[in-house]
Amino acid sequence: MSFKLIVFDWDGTLMDSEEKIVACIQGAFDDVGVPPPSRDAARNIIGLGLSEAMAELWPEADDVCMSQLVERYRYRFLDANETPSALFPGARELVDWLAERGYLLAVATGKSRRGLNEALEGTGLGDRFHATRCADETFSKPHPQMLLQLMDELGVQGSETLMVGDTEYDMQMAQTAGASALAVCYGVHERERLLAQRPLDCLETLQELRPWLERERLICD
Repeated sequence: MSFKLIVFDWDGTLMDSEEKIVACIQGAFDDVGVPPPSRDAARNIIGLGLSEAMAELWPEADDVCMSQLVERYRYRFLDANETPSALFPGARELVDWLAERGYLLAVATGKSRRGLNEALEGTGLGDRFHATRCADETFSKPHPQMLLQLMDELGVQGSETLMVGDTEYDMQMAQTAGASALAVCYGVHERERLLAQRPLDCLETLQELRPWLERERLICD
C-alpha cells in the first residue's frame, strides 16, 4: 500500500478550534431564544456541515428557525467571536514535511468556504494544499461526495488515498469512498468511538503521523 494523496479534516485535526465552535453554537441558540445544547452535545456534531449539525441539535426547528440559527452561528464564528484558534502542535511542520516528500495534500471539512479560506490565510498553509472541499459546496460528511470529488480532481484512486480525521464522520466518509482512514484521538470523538469504525490506526498526537508513515513503509517515493 502506497498513498499518493493525504486528505486532512480541519477542525479538531489540524486546528484546535473546539472552544470557539462550542461557544458559537451555544451563543447562536441564545440569540434565537432557545436553550443552548450542552457542551458535550455541541462537541458531538463538530465535523458535520453547519445545517446538518444544527438539525441534529434542534430537530424540531422549522425552516425559518433553522435559517435564523445558522445565520447567527455564521455571524458569531466569522465576525463576532474572538475565541482564539491555533494549529495543533506540529501541524505546520507535518504539512511542510509531507509536501516536501511529494504527497498530494487536500482538506475535506465541515467548514464553510469562507471559514476555510480565512483559516488557510491566517495560518499561511493555503499554498500547501492542492485541493480543498467544504460542506457548503457538496454533501456533508459522512456522505462520500466530498472525498470522491477531491480524488477525481487530483486523479487519485481510493486505494491511493488516506483520510486523516478526528470524528467517526471522517472514518465513515473514507470507507464509503473506498479510501483508507486514519484516526486521531485528541479531537472531539473519543478513541473507542473512532476505533469502532475500524481505521488503520488511532494516533494520540498529530506528530505521530510521520513515524507512522515511515514505520508502515508508506513513504511516497
